[in-house]
Formats: sequence, structure tokens, C-alpha cells
Amino acid sequence: MWPLYAAGFTTAFGAHGIAANLGGQGDAVTSLMVLGGLLALYDGAEVLLKPVFGTLADRVGARPVLLGGLIAFAAASAVYALADSPGLLWAARLGQGAAASAFSPSASALVARLNPAAKHGRAFGSYGFYKSVGYTLGPLLGGVLVWAGGLRLLFTVLAVLGAAVAVWAALAVPAVPPLPKARQTVLDLARRLVRPDFLRPTAALAAATAALSVGVGFLPVSGRAAGLDPVATGAAVSVLAACAAVVQPRAGRALDAGRLTARGGILAGLALTAAGLGCAILPGVPGVLSGAALIGTGTGLITPLGFAALAASTPAERLGQTMGTAELGRELGDAGGPLLVAAVATLTTLNHGYATLALLLAIPPATALIRRAASSRAPH
Repeated sequence: MWPLYAAGFTTAFGAHGIAANLGGQGDAVTSLMVLGGLLALYDGAEVLLKPVFGTLADRVGARPVLLGGLIAFAAASAVYALADSPGLLWAARLGQGAAASAFSPSASALVARLNPAAKHGRAFGSYGFYKSVGYTLGPLLGGVLVWAGGLRLLFTVLAVLGAAVAVWAALAVPAVPPLPKARQTVLDLARRLVRPDFLRPTAALAAATAALSVGVGFLPVSGRAAGLDPVATGAAVSVLAACAAVVQPRAGRALDAGRLTARGGILAGLALTAAGLGCAILPGVPGVLSGAALIGTGTGLITPLGFAALAASTPAERLGQTMGTAELGRELGDAGGPLLVAAVATLTTLNHGYATLALLLAIPPATALIRRAASSRAPH
């Protein structure tokens, strides 16, 4: 399992490590439009290709797709590391996004295939923990590397990291042959993807990612408005990521032990995340810190439980396709959450943006409470 955890760390570290440090590269990033294009290039490749590579993993086996993706990630990173050219930066970023689209859903599928159903919660919790560590260290360690040797040093480290994880996975991850499967038409796929046991966990994962992106992107804005310096606002974001990292393995273990159900935990996570966005409206340091802690805790609950629920409801021969499509949902949440909050904030205020997303996330747990109350009052 450790090479799979390392693969999760690699995709998270590569995504946030570069994204957080592109803006300061005046030679390669000459305008906000260029910065936006470079950021969108990586995410756009993931949105388009994750379902494709997930389906390929079901067809040829998840291990070859995992290894190919890691090797391609190392090669794409080496492109810019070896030749410091603004044009090659675009090619490297596109290649990294495409490669992550291959090895990220493949790693998720292997986590499910290599663990019995009774241990899926613990496995996905640990996988999510190491991804959260990558998200946390990416901006911090990436900034140190860029300060020490520029963007090329960061790409060099990513190339070495991708290659090392590929070798490790080749040596340690067992071959998991593709399972025989019945022929699937487009209509069959559509029917499976609109079933509640797919839509609900995927929507919850998208909501969690939306809130996480909003917290990472906008809580520093609230912090600066409260008079915090950049170090303090960065610490607030680290609180968010740290809470998510700590909660995920515990949530997974609670699921496996029967102390928590996937549905109940996801609803609780949505409620906590909504409460965190509500706390972000509060003025000053208490609002920023309590918002970060609650958003991190809520998303840390949702993520392993959502993936475990998807694995439990998916035939083993379709795990790659399901994980790739679910990752697509997360990418849409990653983009949609900040866009929604920014649009509302532009028309009104940032606090109204937080409140809008909080209300959307609060709908499922509030609906569940109303139904439970109505059911308890109904005559028996």
C-alpha cells in the first residue's frame, strides 16, 4: 500500500506545489491571464482524462496505468527542468495534468482492489491522509525549493519523485489482472452513473473539494482583511489541511469498526463543513481559525467515507471507471466552489459568498433531519 500512498502524495504535492509558486515567476508567467491559463491547463487535463484513464485501468489493469502515469509525470517534469523555456512550461504543465489523470484514479482503484471491503475505510483514510500531507507541504516546501533554485529546481524534485515512486510501485505493487466484464453500452454507463449509490457519494466528494478549495483560496483574503500577516494566514490554511489529514484515517477506522456509517458520516461532514463556512463570516482571527478547523474536519470526514461508499457499491471490474468519474466530480467541485463564491462576492461581499456555499452544503443534512423528525412523529 505504501507506494499507492506515495502516488497520492505525489499528485497532491505536484498540483499545489507548482500552483502556489507560479505567480512569482516573472520570466515565465508574464500576466494574470498566463497564470490562469497555466493553472487551468493542469485541471482541464484532469477533467477530460480521468474518466478515460479510469476506464483504461479496468481494461488493461490498474497497475500498468499507474506505472505509465508516474513515468509520464516524471518525464513531463523533466521537460521543464532540463530546458528552462516559457513554452516548455506549458507543455510540462499539460503533461503533468495528463499523467496525474492516469495514476490518480488507478491508485484509488488499487486501494480498493488490494484491500477487503471490511478495511476500505481504513485504506482510503490512509490514502487521503497522505494526499492531504501533499497538499499541505506543496505550497510550503515548493516555496522553499523555488527560493533556493527557482522553478526548475521544483520541477527537478518532482521528476525525481515521480521516477522514484514509479520504481517503488513496480517493485512492490502486485499485479492485479483486469476482471472479466460484460459488455457495457453508453446507456448502461449512464444508468449506473445516475444511480443514488454513485451520485450521492460523488456529489458529497465534489462538495467537500469545493469547500476545501474555497477555504484554501479565500480564507487568506479574510485573514488579510482582519489584519493578519502572510505567515499567519498561511498558518490558518495549514490548520485546515492538518485537520483534514488527521481526521481521514480516524474516520476510515470508525467506518470499518462499525462505529460510523458512510451515510451518517458524510451528512455529519457536510454539516461541519457548512458550519465552518459560516464561521468564516465571523470577524477577526476567531472566524478564520474556526472556519479552517471545521472545514478541514468536515472534508476529512467526507473524503474517505465517500470513496469507501463508491467502492462498496461498484463491481470490482468497474472500479477504475467509477474512481475516474468520481475524481471528475471532485475536479468540478474544485473549480466550481471558488467560482461560485467569487461570483457572489463580486456582486455582494465575500461573506455572502461563504454563506451561499454553506447553505448549499447544509441542504442534505438539514433534509435528513427533517425527514427523521417527520418519521418520528408519524403514527405507527
